Amino acid sequence: MKYHRLNEIIELLQPEWQKVPDMNLLQLLATLAAEMKFTGELAALSDDALIYHLKMRNSAKDDMIPGLAKDQEDDFKTALLKARGFI
Repeated sequence: MKYHRLNEIIELLQPEWQKVPDMNLLQLLATLAAEMKFTGELAALSDDALIYHLKMRNSAKDDMIPGLAKDQEDDFKTALLKARGFI
């Protein structure tokens, strides 16, 4: 795991863990996995899935996924011109 991903997971987990201080880390991870409808073993849970779930956990249902919002274009013509490299 790269250091920036480790730091990001720690930053995202800390406030969520502080909300439920009576849980240990594995209990918290199991709760998060259940929220994501993850049915495999916790060892198979990817850090990317955990990061995105923690980022989107307290957001509205219609909010855009972080990382995709920066690429969104409201105008189709502008998006097409950017994709073709004209802009």
